[in-house]
Amino acid sequence: MNKTEILRKCFSFMDLTTLRPEDTVESVKKLVGKVTTLRKEYPSYPLPASICVYPNFASVVKAERPDPELHVTCVAGCFPSSQSYPEVKVHECRLAVENGADEIDIVLALNKFLAGDEEGAKQEIVEMKAAIDAAAAKAGRKVILKVILETGVLGTPELIRKASMLAMEAGADFIKTSTGKVAVNATPEAARVMCEAIRDFYAATGRKVGFKAAGGISTAEDALTYYNIGLEILGEEWLNKDTFRYGVSRVGNALMSAIEGKEIKFF
Repeated sequence: MNKTEILRKCFSFMDLTTLRPEDTVESVKKLVGKVTTLRKEYPSYPLPASICVYPNFASVVKAERPDPELHVTCVAGCFPSSQSYPEVKVHECRLAVENGADEIDIVLALNKFLAGDEEGAKQEIVEMKAAIDAAAAKAGRKVILKVILETGVLGTPELIRKASMLAMEAGADFIKTSTGKVAVNATPEAARVMCEAIRDFYAATGRKVGFKAAGGISTAEDALTYYNIGLEILGEEWLNKDTFRYGVSRVGNALMSAIEGKEIKFF
């Protein structure tokens, strides 16, 4: 596979993200409209994997998207800090699914995990997963759960691995590096630890968990760096949108520019 083909694959891994205080219904519609226009202006490009928004915009993306293949991803569970009552987190996840989310990204309860209450942090994921699954089953569909570890806050490889295993044991379908809202977000070092944990978890359980790099990914070279880590540790079979993602707000233009060989400002 040549570099251009790999860049196109990377484009299909994008969770195209807008998580700004100033997001409005109109601004979210505009972003979805860009993806609709993409199909007309660049018909050879794959769709991004999803559009990622706050839960109150789930129904907007669902109504406006050009194809159900473009998933609705919502951050939930009191993103980005996960600092609230577990019941509130569970309820927000349920509402997001009821309003159209195909995927939910939550944050590991660092207030518990870093204080040594690993079981409490794990139980919160279990409860949110149960609420998501129940709401999805009621609607006759399946919803993906991604758990954000906030690796830049965890800091050490040992804590990143421990958090990775905890999230997967609690039922995460993906583990994700970062919210993009802290000082240190995705790093290749953290990605390696997480991918090694995914590999080891698969060897032990037979359950394939996905990896998502998010926060600070802004260039085509950044995307290729994480792609190559995934390829090296997990193998080609993981490198599809079902098990490999990027959370991005800027890298779409960078990937298109690299593919086209000229500056593209599409998104």
